[in-house]
Amino acid sequence: MADLLQAKNVTFRPGERKLLDDINLTLAAGEVVALIGPNGAGKSTLLRVLTGFQPPDGGEITLAGRPLTSWSGDALSRKRAVMRQRSGMAFSWAVEDVIAMGRAPWPEKETKSVVQEVMALTGCDTLAGRDFCQLSGGEQQRVQLARALAQLWLDGQPHGWLFLDEPTSALDLYHQQHILRLLRRLSLMGTLSVCVVLHDLNLAALWADRIVLLHEGKLVAKGTPQQVLDESTLQRWYQADLRVFNHPEHPVPQVWLQQ
Repeated sequence: MADLLQAKNVTFRPGERKLLDDINLTLAAGEVVALIGPNGAGKSTLLRVLTGFQPPDGGEITLAGRPLTSWSGDALSRKRAVMRQRSGMAFSWAVEDVIAMGRAPWPEKETKSVVQEVMALTGCDTLAGRDFCQLSGGEQQRVQLARALAQLWLDGQPHGWLFLDEPTSALDLYHQQHILRLLRRLSLMGTLSVCVVLHDLNLAALWADRIVLLHEGKLVAKGTPQQVLDESTLQRWYQADLRVFNHPEHPVPQVWLQQ
């Protein structure tokens, strides 16, 4: 139980519509899990509930066998970090200071070395000294990823659960590949679980160990990319005219839209 985060029969209904409906999900260390689904499926809502930012109306989230609500703020912050889709700032901060914000739950003496490590890993070292507010959207995403990794950094690697909401949406092809390769490599160290919302199904197929498909708040399919990215399944839940083919170099499916 020490390396599991679990959602058990989780529901969330802030108004007339159920945004989450009886969700059961387990996140283990050492894997990348992609949340996919059409717009309004509940992906970002599930991310907020799994991370403790939004209490569910029913069911329970547990971390290491304990209800998420029983964890203190600092203890939880050392176990899970979140990179939201939009992370604007009202004040001008240097890149290094934004990344250092992730070290708030930890002893201050380690901050400088950890910030340097994660900046190098994420390609943010070239942004050193710049004003975060003056960066492009893609550069800001890289800095926010570095901040989230700094929050989980312990003894030279990240430990815990990293949640990301569309982390590649503003990135060019090179940085998409770099970030997803990095997340995959860090998860293979065995101490990090990555849960990421992705709209690009082909990226999910290439980099995720498991895929969870949501539709109108329900978990309608889960499993390996080969199990979930099935033509009939995707056509049913996305209502799109598409075809699924095998990747020419990797044993994963790839999705093509019909003209």
